Amino acid sequence: MNNYDKIATAIAYINDNFREQPDLAEMAASVHMSPFHFQRVFSEWAGVTPKKFLQYLTLHHAKNVLKQEKATVYDAAFETGLSGTGRLHDLFINIESMTPGEYKNGGKSLHINYSFAESPFGNMLVASTSKGICFMAFADNHEEALQQLMGAFPNAQFTQMVDLIQQNALYIFTREQHRLSEIKLHLKGSAFQLKVWEALLKIPMGQLTTYGQLAHAVESPGASRAVGTAVGQNPIAFLIPCHRVIKSTGELGHYHWGDNRKSAMIGWEAAKTDPQHGYRE
Repeated sequence: MNNYDKIATAIAYINDNFREQPDLAEMAASVHMSPFHFQRVFSEWAGVTPKKFLQYLTLHHAKNVLKQEKATVYDAAFETGLSGTGRLHDLFINIESMTPGEYKNGGKSLHINYSFAESPFGNMLVASTSKGICFMAFADNHEEALQQLMGAFPNAQFTQMVDLIQQNALYIFTREQHRLSEIKLHLKGSAFQLKVWEALLKIPMGQLTTYGQLAHAVESPGASRAVGTAVGQNPIAFLIPCHRVIKSTGELGHYHWGDNRKSAMIGWEAAKTDPQHGYRE
């Protein structure tokens, strides 16, 4: 079983109680584990101790990240002294928009391969055309996730199979990132949505931004609400990192695929890019 499944309840507990800064025994008790076993399982998954992970989820940490990165979060030079291996995907993802015909006719001319795969944050549904990844979602319920995919492309032809495009995209979660070549995304969306999704790709792993900052990045400073809507309509989980957008108060806010999953992703990425820890093998 994926370790994320084992500790998802613990992450929910940490997320709900971080203001009280629970100790190791309290966190372990929330999932009916001994402190020793809980620390071992959690550290295997996150790369850091539960206590350190708790620190990554505090408002204080989020506010500090926002303050430090406010001027540089959209800098094209992503390497800022942190370990680069955990951030490679920021440099390798390209968006290709679908043609007007593909966009309007429900994918009638498209042949889409799809498969289910495991990630550090639970099961995923990954779908691809010959041009790139067109859909990627967390699939806590396989049938519902598949219906969402087919609803997005009601006239496409679907085949359940794993292809190289999907495999390459999933390397982002593994220690085999040296095998990662350029990831291509084949997306349907309005010009504004594509602009927002491209801006999301410029947020480095381990960093955060706000809806207001994102609105400025797409040169629409008065459109924070529209930007938030476009963020919520992102069809590519994790690869387009909408989980890195939080409230200006430092609170993490809601997430299409679950608030606790968003917390887990932010904490996991912070651990992977923390210069004190590096990217764990």
